[in-house]
Amino acid sequence: MKRIIASTVILMTMSLAGFSQPKYLSRAGHIWFYSKTPMETIEAHNNQVACFLDASKGTIAFEVLNKSFKFERALMEEHFNENYVESAKFPKATFKGQITNLKDINFTKDGIYNAIIEGDLSIHGVTKHITQKGTIEVAKGKIIAKAKFGVKPEDYNIIIPALVKEKIANPLDVSVDITFDPMK
Repeated sequence: MKRIIASTVILMTMSLAGFSQPKYLSRAGHIWFYSKTPMETIEAHNNQVACFLDASKGTIAFEVLNKSFKFERALMEEHFNENYVESAKFPKATFKGQITNLKDINFTKDGIYNAIIEGDLSIHGVTKHITQKGTIEVAKGKIIAKAKFGVKPEDYNIIIPALVKEKIANPLDVSVDITFDPMK
């Protein structure tokens, strides 16, 4: 009888632990990049980022449609899609990775936690393994993940013509701000 009760308590604890670390989803994440040189400032925003987080395993993945980046000027947007990332040929950028310091993050307690994310970033048909720092904020059942890092176009075989090379910062600043809701 004691074994049955002990087994039941262990199973209930494991079940509750599984519920306390749910899976999260966002379909309206925000990723943007920024470039400032003495010649020009370029900024583009994308608010249609699909992102998944499994808090129990620390896995995280996102997918970005390149054509969803919006620029201040239509000509910049056209050059970005046609000449640089070649959106027709490479429609998406993706990231698949892992929170490597998962033990330092309590997804059941409100607070801001430092996070280290490691994984594969794919842009323009090229995949690079990266490690980046960011934060994960737990606030009233929602998870907010933020990071800022640099991306060098040449690392992803994005060719910047000599004529405009001085107008584009290298690396470009990339910022990520994703608000996740628990999956139901």
